[in-house]
Amino acid sequence: MTPTPLPAPRTGPVVPGRFAGRTALVTGASRGIGLGIARRLVAEGASVVITARGQEGLDAALGEIGSPERVLAVAGKSDDEDHQREVLARAEEAFGPVDLLVNNTGINPAYGRTVDLDLAAARKISEVNAIGTLAWTQKVYHSGLAERGGAIVNVASIAGLAPSPGIGWYGATKALIGRLTQELAVELGPAVRVNAVAPGVVKTRFAEALYTGDGREERMSSALPAGRLGVPDDIAGPVAFLLSDDAHWITGHTLVVDGGAHISGAGLAG
Repeated sequence: MTPTPLPAPRTGPVVPGRFAGRTALVTGASRGIGLGIARRLVAEGASVVITARGQEGLDAALGEIGSPERVLAVAGKSDDEDHQREVLARAEEAFGPVDLLVNNTGINPAYGRTVDLDLAAARKISEVNAIGTLAWTQKVYHSGLAERGGAIVNVASIAGLAPSPGIGWYGATKALIGRLTQELAVELGPAVRVNAVAPGVVKTRFAEALYTGDGREERMSSALPAGRLGVPDDIAGPVAFLLSDDAHWITGHTLVVDGGAHISGAGLAG
């Protein structure tokens, strides 16, 4: 029997000029979801600062995004406060102060039972995923974001919505991001809106171990109501919406973007 072909991803329409005159910061944007978000924001008129640990990856991202006059790349460790301060200073010098923040950086260097997790690894995952999200938000907010008005989107995960065997601590940090999003929305409103997205499995290098090999992608896709795994553009569109004025009455919300995995019980976590 010939297998049913997977449905092709469709990208929503770009809204030209939607973010004209705005400065956006996207962390962890050298590839994957972060790169997709940065590319979308540039296409819709924003000037965008992207960060990641490696300069080589950032250089490749710059080439893919295009519009070099509106993109700045700054390499450094996401959880390093000196790097955070440098990024905001260079952003303001190049484009003006940051109006839009996407906290995308996330790591998961460990796999296995949470009860056996090395505590040093647990601390590092927490530092980057959760405390890093708070630190970037604090620095952008205290740069005068309330006076300018703006929006923040945190990238969580459906791993934070239900038990996720093998990546339990990662999921716990993503659950914390969802809760932090609510707290910040209350504290920073009405001048600043704070929302989150919770992706399912998206076809990126970060998640490839979940779906590669021996027909795994086809089996996982068949369990989803949407019929396929995600691609970075599937997340970039909703993030752009949440940052935009179209979402001006939405704050403190976590938007699940997972092809129906969570509601179907497929147990797919990105």
